[in-house]
Amino acid sequence: MSGPAVFLDRDGVLNRAIVRGGRPYAPTSLEETEILPAVRDALDRLKTAGYRLIVITNQPDVGRGHQRREVVEAINAALAAQLPLDEVRVCYHDDRDHCTCRKPAPGLLLQEPTPDLERSIVVGDRWRDIEAGRRARVRATILIDYEYDEPQRLEPDLRVRSLSEAVDWILHLGPASVR
Repeated sequence: MSGPAVFLDRDGVLNRAIVRGGRPYAPTSLEETEILPAVRDALDRLKTAGYRLIVITNQPDVGRGHQRREVVEAINAALAAQLPLDEVRVCYHDDRDHCTCRKPAPGLLLQEPTPDLERSIVVGDRWRDIEAGRRARVRATILIDYEYDEPQRLEPDLRVRSLSEAVDWILHLGPASVR
């Protein structure tokens, strides 16, 4: 088992989600992908504190035939080139596939190498992220609350307005190397 990680949803946490009708969507192209303000600094602070940074993202539009896998991979590669990410884990399935990797299932968090989940944290912008973290029994779940027009099925351990706020709280918990 390796050390602790911060699991980060992609769209809405690292890059701007495209909001239509009050609901968030993934960017449809590399040109539409915009890293949110202060994300690089926030991730640098987590790396310095000893956390692995693992992106966990549902990309069901690939399974639905609305997006090409190559586009998703290009967006992920561009983010990884600009941000200090350790790994990107992607689920391309739709709910109807009943897979174990599509959040809210915890499969993306449980893939090998599995971090120390009891010391790891999930940061997301939707209920699926929070539930996946709960199911994996991580230390804490944090919701970046954009007040999307959708139900929040579970209450996170913390609600914040930005990744920087989430990182302030995570670092206040103490070093990643200490439980």
